Amino acid sequence: MGGAAGALALTLAVMPIALAQGTIDGPGGAGGSDLPDIGSPSSAVITESDEYRLGAQIVRSLRDQKAILDDPEVNEYLQSLGTRLAAQAPEGNRKFTFFPVREGTINAFALPGGFIGVNYGTVLASRSESELAGVIGHEIAHVTQRHMARTYRAQGQQSIAQTAAILAAVLIGAIAGGGDAMQGAIAIAQGAAAQQQVNFTRANEYEADRVGIGFVAGAGFDPSGMATFFEEMSRRQGLAGQYVPEMIQTHPVNSNRIAEARARAAQYEHPKSNPDSQTYELIRERLRVITAPKETDMVASYKKQTEGREGSLGQRYGLALALMASGRNQEAAKILYQLVDEHENLTLLYAALAQAETQGGLVNDGLATFAKANALFPRNVPLSVRYAESLMAAGKAKEAHMLLLDVFNNTAPTPEQIQLTALAASAAGDTGDAYYYMSEYHISSGDLPLAVQQLELALRSPNLTVVQRQRFRARLDELRDYLATTRIRNVSRQQ
Repeated sequence: MGGAAGALALTLAVMPIALAQGTIDGPGGAGGSDLPDIGSPSSAVITESDEYRLGAQIVRSLRDQKAILDDPEVNEYLQSLGTRLAAQAPEGNRKFTFFPVREGTINAFALPGGFIGVNYGTVLASRSESELAGVIGHEIAHVTQRHMARTYRAQGQQSIAQTAAILAAVLIGAIAGGGDAMQGAIAIAQGAAAQQQVNFTRANEYEADRVGIGFVAGAGFDPSGMATFFEEMSRRQGLAGQYVPEMIQTHPVNSNRIAEARARAAQYEHPKSNPDSQTYELIRERLRVITAPKETDMVASYKKQTEGREGSLGQRYGLALALMASGRNQEAAKILYQLVDEHENLTLLYAALAQAETQGGLVNDGLATFAKANALFPRNVPLSVRYAESLMAAGKAKEAHMLLLDVFNNTAPTPEQIQLTALAASAAGDTGDAYYYMSEYHISSGDLPLAVQQLELALRSPNLTVVQRQRFRARLDELRDYLATTRIRNVSRQQ
């Protein structure tokens, strides 16, 4: 979605790590390197590889500002929803990464390279899963239509690093509150005129609407969700006096645009019945609890909502999370026992119950619940992460390490999950693997020189197996070759 901040999305550049059983697919394709494709100096002004590197550099800056909300359950939901929508794009092999932004305002962003972020405030403001899908579908369309690349070409050639600094400064300023803060950040990067570089044109916005609605309909959601959400944002603008929702500022909405979106949606067959998923309901309440100000009594809030009645699935789950946050784990467990019994297919409920048990002093019961859930839903990332955290707290780091290796040999981890794997390896006494996974953590955040240092330390670790030594050496050689080629390419561009 357009505008200074809307041209950006934040997500972490997740480059899958090569774990014990081999190299996981990366941007280069199956079995290929997970380092970006260098490309040719004679190629387009900004290649898809350039876009990926640009997005990765911006995200690194944003992560340093603590702007990304790290919650495995929320991350998994947005990635699942986004992937379902992105699968409707003609180029279905493009890599997308979706993530929640630690910001309560209503907005969403698209970064070059397939990185898409959604403010948690947008999830809370959505009134249906189709509305949320409409927002994300619009952002996916900005990426598939390469609107950022078009803007980049229109502004002339600049270095990737310079462009990344400008875009990161704009978005960080917007998250910090906009206004003078954002203008100051832009001025530091390259002057106030740089803001024009990240503005999508009106044509881009309409195109993203049209293409995005097709993604929403193709994925089985109500295609009118996008127009409905924009209409609600426009209504809020009218009711709020001088306050204008951030999404309206960065994605200008008028009656013509809403009407066109509705007309476009009418061309698709609407699903006869399209209830929201239960996971959507749970995630909204999860966000409500984990982002609430510390002084807010969420337990009282939920009890007031459900006074005299049992409450919905989401409300009961929210109450349980609120009780856990206030240290009342046994009360939370009672609610979660019943919810798990009623909804045996929801992994979020199992994870919350097991956490309530372990944190409430019933460690063996909690680990047993985790083990049962892991058998029912093998390699579910949020469940596995919570299980590993509980195993480590119980002094079973080796089990946690093996669990994480099994999961992340098959699923691309986030940098936080790579870091957790490194911590588990360290606690299990495997120093070499600990350094190795920390190198992968630095690769995922774009700091390749530091990744090289970690691999050098890994190779100097005692008691390495032959397989470990070969794996570490191969990864180190790959990084050094990549850095050398990058330097050559940069010199060629400057000449």
